[in-house]
Amino acid sequence: MYLRLPKGQTVDDIPKEVLIDCTHLVKANSNQGCKMNNINVVYTPWTNLKKTADMDVGQIGFYRQKDVRTVTVEKKVNEILNRLEKAKVERFPDLAAEKEARDREERNEKKAQIQEMKRKEKEEMKKKKEMEDLRSYSSLMKSENMSSNQDGNDADDFM
Repeated sequence: MYLRLPKGQTVDDIPKEVLIDCTHLVKANSNQGCKMNNINVVYTPWTNLKKTADMDVGQIGFYRQKDVRTVTVEKKVNEILNRLEKAKVERFPDLAAEKEARDREERNEKKAQIQEMKRKEKEEMKKKKEMEDLRSYSSLMKSENMSSNQDGNDADDFM
């Protein structure tokens, strides 16, 4: 069973109710598990799944064992299964198109973040340049701001 989490949520953030519903569905849809009590349901992020060509059908491995979580389902609870069966909606989505759309959205978000960083960097450079101009005397030493007493502008008129 695959559970698609909302953006920014991790395996540790899965609500307990959702986890219980998922484990009961896994138990009910398992050939061996539906006949037994006290079964362990293992869950992990999809990036931790390891599948090689020499493995049997249905067999998987894990890259990091510490990312693997286990939940024990003691026995079948018909109330949960009946509630889930009533809410069941069967769809046949185009998974490749959904993945491409999600990847495109992530690329656009990353581009927007990069543009925002560049804009902030430009603003900061502009502010830094303005501060440097305020601190320097180059703006004071312009010829249009200067006057000479050679023109007859003698400031010593009071004598």
